[in-house]
Amino acid sequence: MKNVLKIASAIGLALTVVPSFLVFNNLMDVKQNFTLMTIGMFIYFGTAPFWMKSKSLEEAED
Repeated sequence: MKNVLKIASAIGLALTVVPSFLVFNNLMDVKQNFTLMTIGMFIYFGTAPFWMKSKSLEEAED
């Protein structure tokens, strides 16, 4: 399950970075960029906290 969350997070990050380069190269409209970046933001922030949980202090000291 953790691997699926990591893949979804990577897709979300790609959706926030790649469209900006496409707009910079005039390959995509700014409105499409905004839509894709918003979708990517929700995907990333919806999945990343579940696999990025840090260990508690008690577990880390053992």
